[in-house]
Amino acid sequence: MKHILKISIIGLVFTACSQSVQIPVTQIESSPVKQQNLARVDLMSNVPQPLKIIDYQQLALRFDSTVYDFNAKGEFWPMVWRDSTNKNYPQTVVGLYTAVGDVRQGPANNKGMFHEALGVMGAIMGASLVGVDKSNQQNLNYVGMLKNYFNKDTGWDIMMNNTAPEVALLGGGYGRDWWYDVYPNVLFYAIYNQYPNEPGFEEIARKIADKFYKADSILNGNYDYSYFDYGQMKPMKTHICAQPDAAAGHAWVLYSAYKKFGDQKYLNGALSALKALEAQKLNPTYEVLMPFGAYLSARINSEMGKDFDENKMMSWTFDGTPICREGWGVLVGNWNGTDISGIVGSTVDHGGYGFLMNTYDAAWPLIPMVRYNQSYANAIGKWMLNAANAARFFYPEYMPDENETIPQFASVTKGVIGYEGIVKKSTFDKYAQIKSPVAQGDGPNWVPGKNPEVSQFSVYGSAHVGIFGSIIRKTEVEGIMQLDLLATDFYRDEAYPSYLYYNPFTENKTVSISSENGQKRDLYNTISAKFIARNVSSSTQINLPPQTAAVIVSVPAGGKVTYEGSKMMVNGIVVDYKFKGK
Repeated sequence: MKHILKISIIGLVFTACSQSVQIPVTQIESSPVKQQNLARVDLMSNVPQPLKIIDYQQLALRFDSTVYDFNAKGEFWPMVWRDSTNKNYPQTVVGLYTAVGDVRQGPANNKGMFHEALGVMGAIMGASLVGVDKSNQQNLNYVGMLKNYFNKDTGWDIMMNNTAPEVALLGGGYGRDWWYDVYPNVLFYAIYNQYPNEPGFEEIARKIADKFYKADSILNGNYDYSYFDYGQMKPMKTHICAQPDAAAGHAWVLYSAYKKFGDQKYLNGALSALKALEAQKLNPTYEVLMPFGAYLSARINSEMGKDFDENKMMSWTFDGTPICREGWGVLVGNWNGTDISGIVGSTVDHGGYGFLMNTYDAAWPLIPMVRYNQSYANAIGKWMLNAANAARFFYPEYMPDENETIPQFASVTKGVIGYEGIVKKSTFDKYAQIKSPVAQGDGPNWVPGKNPEVSQFSVYGSAHVGIFGSIIRKTEVEGIMQLDLLATDFYRDEAYPSYLYYNPFTENKTVSISSENGQKRDLYNTISAKFIARNVSSSTQINLPPQTAAVIVSVPAGGKVTYEGSKMMVNGIVVDYKFKGK
């Protein structure tokens, strides 16, 4: 018989069937963790409207099966092609269009070699996160193909956004823009964590870490450059803004390398880069890297007892930078009855311009951060609710036609490709009459050809949907999600299943939790710093007070509880990094 257990998150008594059972207290007295506010999140709707959380896991699976179909029919399809130019490695690889109808790309253009790592790596990482084995799909090893983005032929010896630097210029790309050079390495390290036995990856991962370590040593705390030439090992300044938040990318890769290989120099490099980021006087946020600095600060502080200013970096992530790309952060607003809060991009461009890829990617570091500092559970839970609710509006299926620039082309997306962005007022004069929010993309600015309008549908941004797909699960209460804190916590130490639940409503809500594989578990809430249930072997209901979060860790029933500094452990595995005994 399946029992339903009703548990109070803030209490220590639960009921099973008709019996009342007192949970034995086997740990020392503790203090609840006080929640910290994020000013930007405080401005967001408690319950965004209209409210609907879509199934991002299924969307990610459909994206993968649809986009990687070489036999897909229809105008602008298929979205993939084979590139046999053998750049860097002697193998045929598969390219993925950056945008629908991108005439710069495909087998007939530039010998088929112009395709972006941001899209391809994002697609492979995302699909893998939702359970697809991309190393053996359709008798192809898409994972092994990523080696061709490792630019060894040029001597840069890092992953780059193209198979060769000149390809970006051939395709009308951005040239040297530091985040474009750093982020593919962040993506690669995430994929390496998912496929640790892929031939050749260890050598590449070590070479990347060595390059980043040497670069950080040369920069010596000064990251105020447009990019770094990893071939000449020289920092460079151009017309492009300085991007000191590249230090966050360096730090994340180097710390991952340290956790993987145990080499002390990689830890030293990670700490050095993070110190350089922390030392910035003004918010240096440029594109996608700052959230990794916030996450890494919290993680290193908890794992190693350091004191990086994670609060500063969290504020920088959300608030919008005053320099260079003015206003780059997290958007807040209700535009004509539609809440768009939570999406990531420019808070000032045309009244606000959020992007699909940036929104997906922000969740990658920010959700697991709560494991290491649960004082942000309320804020991150509320942000993620708003972001998950608003992200669906990038897709034609969920955005009303009157709020789209090209609803007549919706069918070419096959239901898996979204617009690149959502803007308050269209950046194109021809769409000026559309009432906000406006779903559009910048593609027509850089994609010539017969139908440049369809390039507003972003394949590379949609490719990252697996991040949301791996983290978000709906509960029986619309508006309360189960967020997996381990899904994107790469190179972590051993951990027990950990989930964030946030109740945005003004009344108590009850949601169910299922025990893993029917094994008996004890449930611990890192916010109340207490076990809230013992010997749970089936489905459990937890009561969430209004506008509060719970971080539930499911540990083996009856495990041995020990303490080491601020860490509370069960059977030697850390459950709570911020435990405060009385």
